[in-house]
Amino acid sequence: MSSLGQPVIHIKDVQFGWQPGTAVLDIPELLIHQGEKVFIRGPSGSGKTTLLGLLGGVLAPVVGAVSVLRNDIGCFSPARRDHFRADHIGFIFQMFNLIPYLSVVDNVTLPLGFASMRRDNLQSRGVDARQEAIRLLNHLELTNPQLLLRPVTELSIGQQQRVAAARALIGRPDLVIADEPTSALDSDTREAFIRLLFAECEAAGSTLVFVSHDSALEALFDRSVALHDINRASQHRPGSVDQPEVM
Repeated sequence: MSSLGQPVIHIKDVQFGWQPGTAVLDIPELLIHQGEKVFIRGPSGSGKTTLLGLLGGVLAPVVGAVSVLRNDIGCFSPARRDHFRADHIGFIFQMFNLIPYLSVVDNVTLPLGFASMRRDNLQSRGVDARQEAIRLLNHLELTNPQLLLRPVTELSIGQQQRVAAARALIGRPDLVIADEPTSALDSDTREAFIRLLFAECEAAGSTLVFVSHDSALEALFDRSVALHDINRASQHRPGSVDQPEVM
């Protein structure tokens, strides 16, 4: 897939464990190129969320290098990793992590308060933040103007999922990471949501890393990677222990 563009993610000889001497991840190499839509599959507890923590700079590897957009983010200070993540990475969390007292639109525009580069992306295109939030929500099939002014707690799970996706996409981040975002949806709704997500990532030129245990989705993606196949730690023991929601 190297013809798609420059490497966005390059993991090399990375090891990470929550306790000394016990590795959750031991990955010789993982390479993802610009514009790819990559599905990473693995059962619960296999280290998927931990991997996303490394890619997002929430965690730093014990050994090895995690390069994102040609930056070895494992060498950054925690504060610099936070700034880098805000500017360059949009996250869709499994539990969505929306702010309950904010409206739908305010939840979507929230990252722009921390991400100067994503703000600049909008300004350079002459796009108003609220207008872009509404455009994204409309494209993700939230079209009722009254709905967009309500607190997100009044929305269904499927509607909250779309708000979380719009929040991740606003400002055209270089990388979009999705952590089991469709686990609460039925199969028809899951596929429709993923195709809408693809369309927005393609329009923005964003690379998509989508992590799930649901192998029925993998045929939709450019490429599928089984975490067990690249993670030597899981190959040497019957199970592994992941940590919940590190981001």
